[in-house]
Amino acid sequence: MKQANATPMLNAYPDSIGNNLSCVAQFVSRPELKDVFGSFYILPSLFNTDLDRGFSVIDYSLNDLLAKREDLEVLKQQGIDLKLDFILNHASVLSPQFQDILKNGEDSKYKDFFINWNTFWQGHGEMTPEGYIQPDPEMIQHMFFRKPGLPILMVRMPDGKDVPYWNTFYQSVSYRRPTIQQLMEIAGVQYSVAEQLYHRVNDGLDQGLTPAQLDFSGFEAHKEAVAQWLEGHREYLGQMDLNIKSPLVWEFYENTLKTLAEYGASIVRLDAFAYAPKEPGEKNFLNEPGTWELLERVRELADKYGLQLLPEIHASYADKIHEQVASKGYMTYDFFLPGLIIDAFEEQDGKHLREWAAELMEKKIRTVNMLGCHDGIPLLDLKGMISDEQIQRLIDTVVARGGYVKNLHGQKNMYYQVNATYYSALGESDEKMLLARAIQLFMPGKPQIWYLDLFNGKNDHEAVAKAGPGGHKEINRSNLSMEQIEAGLQNPAVQKQLELLRMRSTHPAFGFDSNLEIGGQGSELQLKWTNGSHWAKLTADLKQCTYSVEVSE
Repeated sequence: MKQANATPMLNAYPDSIGNNLSCVAQFVSRPELKDVFGSFYILPSLFNTDLDRGFSVIDYSLNDLLAKREDLEVLKQQGIDLKLDFILNHASVLSPQFQDILKNGEDSKYKDFFINWNTFWQGHGEMTPEGYIQPDPEMIQHMFFRKPGLPILMVRMPDGKDVPYWNTFYQSVSYRRPTIQQLMEIAGVQYSVAEQLYHRVNDGLDQGLTPAQLDFSGFEAHKEAVAQWLEGHREYLGQMDLNIKSPLVWEFYENTLKTLAEYGASIVRLDAFAYAPKEPGEKNFLNEPGTWELLERVRELADKYGLQLLPEIHASYADKIHEQVASKGYMTYDFFLPGLIIDAFEEQDGKHLREWAAELMEKKIRTVNMLGCHDGIPLLDLKGMISDEQIQRLIDTVVARGGYVKNLHGQKNMYYQVNATYYSALGESDEKMLLARAIQLFMPGKPQIWYLDLFNGKNDHEAVAKAGPGGHKEINRSNLSMEQIEAGLQNPAVQKQLELLRMRSTHPAFGFDSNLEIGGQGSELQLKWTNGSHWAKLTADLKQCTYSVEVSE
């Protein structure tokens, strides 16, 4: 499998800087950015998507509003390769495959492309009056569902039947609104009656009622006809789970990897891959051996197109999943570093950073590391590395500085990220942000740089309020105008980050095969990279929040 280079990687949405990928391409072409980044992780709103700011993919063509092939060529001319997302577990309801099912039902060539819930659970549960199988309790005791209830979306087929499909993540059902004249035809009534029905239907739908729940008092004779018309005109949004046992899914996988390679991808991030393998009675997250068998098959396809895979998975340090991923030859995310650095500042002690750097080198674990990202700061991942009390203190600290915690359907022990900008999580200290960056760049791995971190972005509570329920992640996703970029580049703290990044990108001491010496005690941290006669050394004081960098010529 192809090995990625270890140079720093920019991370942003295609419209995070300016308002489209062309603006990002202009940004990295500026003289201030020369030799700073060797890679760019473009988040998946780059593609034709509908929800979750890119993670619900309709198809992998470029988003007409945000990107053109010429923009990708400009990046290539700057010597920048790409990291792009491939969502293995699901595709949008609006994907051509699912739309074909809605149009053709049982006659669709894609009828097995997604997971028919009743087919999957046949013989392992009881059919409910609502038309879906309730699995036997022992069959789902090891399964983790990300939302209340069963993960299904009931879909109306052309013959009027409702069929449940597996839907792990988001779903939304709405109903097309009939006009007054349409209601005259649907119910066979006069205009004045249709006008009354029109207001009843729209008022009920505005309240979030289903057709069966609408108030037809005084018009009961027309309820069935109107409700059936509404049910036949459902509109859906959501992310539908793919059936990895379908040959057509594997054909889709290969075509997608080929497309990503043609865009200039070097690394492909496998999003939500651990949810894809499913078996009755087994785990539906990190199912073994199904997860590893899936990865191996995908790797065979990726090898054909010179792509390195980066499986994305959150798990506690104690679970050692990162070691399993690395032992099978994959890069893995260092989701521990962001929390370890905050902990080191709070405790004024580099002990855990020194131990983690030594472990990565000893076990030859190749990582992509980061500070902030589009998702949040992972802190529960640290379970088994630092005490639960320390983790809770970190969570409390980041929340006290304006961050948000999301609980998965009310269970406090289920959240795994705190939403905040990294700069705000550090108390909006330029000195701490700069030292955190220096430590990141000297830790083992390929450094991934969230664009807001580069410009010391602060928590955006206004964006969270504007996004409404579930909008907590918007705290760290503010788009920057070109004017803001221009002003930011004049900031000495930003300039110092760029100097560090340029050194990290160009100095030959760094690399996955270089040697790392780890030193210091207490609040002092020393990291020295050596490659032949080349060397680079960081000496950091976590108490004073100061550092020095020395490098060979």
